Amino acid sequence: MSVWVTGGNGFIGRHLIGQLAREGESVYGVGHGAIDETDRRKLGLTDWINGEIITPNLDGLVQRGGVPSAIFHLAGGSSVARSIEQPYEDFSRTVAATASLLEWLRHSVPGCRLIVVSSAAVYGAHHAGAISEQANALPMSPYGHHKLIMEHLCRSYAVSFGIRATIVRLFSVYGPLLRKQLLWDLCLRLGEGQRELVLGGTGNETRDWIDVRDVVRLLAELARADGAPLKVLNGGSGVPTKVAEIARLATKAWGGKTSVRFSGVVRAGDPFSLVADAGQLASIPFSWRIPVQDGIAQYVSWFKGQAH
Repeated sequence: MSVWVTGGNGFIGRHLIGQLAREGESVYGVGHGAIDETDRRKLGLTDWINGEIITPNLDGLVQRGGVPSAIFHLAGGSSVARSIEQPYEDFSRTVAATASLLEWLRHSVPGCRLIVVSSAAVYGAHHAGAISEQANALPMSPYGHHKLIMEHLCRSYAVSFGIRATIVRLFSVYGPLLRKQLLWDLCLRLGEGQRELVLGGTGNETRDWIDVRDVVRLLAELARADGAPLKVLNGGSGVPTKVAEIARLATKAWGGKTSVRFSGVVRAGDPFSLVADAGQLASIPFSWRIPVQDGIAQYVSWFKGQAH
């Protein structure tokens, strides 16, 4: 049998396809963006449909590779800022696509295991310390609201139709291939030769930084875990790292003398702290292998090797 990845052409999706292929899986995918034959072979992707998460495309994957034993659902909005600029598009990418997938599963492969990638953005900006899965979900952006609606849809289909879904709320994922957010911006500016970097916020904001290579190991592991009808897990290490420390690690890895200071201007709705309670993951068991200091150094090395 095959496994499928929706949204497989994205940052996490491309890493996940590679991980699953290395584990011996036949991997099929559907999502936005063309992937040519050379790129498919490099990724370990058996076949790909460039298109929406809709019944004709899902039926097409069955015709090409048979019914899946597991589906990793990564398709959806990927930017808080874009969700604010284009909320309906974000809704369509996240909520409508998930509803379409769940309805197709209900009719076509109800026994298939579904691994759903959600976000810690569902928790909002009101939590201090480690956040457990039972904490109140108070999202601040359309992106976070849509991820939470997606989760509710999965819960509905689990309760009403027995769909087996594991929802993973990922925290601050970084790593090779990431071409946006703090690390990418830092490296761009360092590559331009800037020797004084002014960043927003105070620098004391904390995040739970997790390397994408660990994240995809986790996702693959969850597809092999028990078949509970519905499970919600934090995808985080529980280790807080200040933004100022991330900047220090990145500039150190880059080399040369660079000063970093913070403007003190905090974006509205930006959480001061977003760190997972990782107790449930520890009981699987799952362990994070890449310490943040190593991961940041490896990201800088990857960035330097790219043509920008």
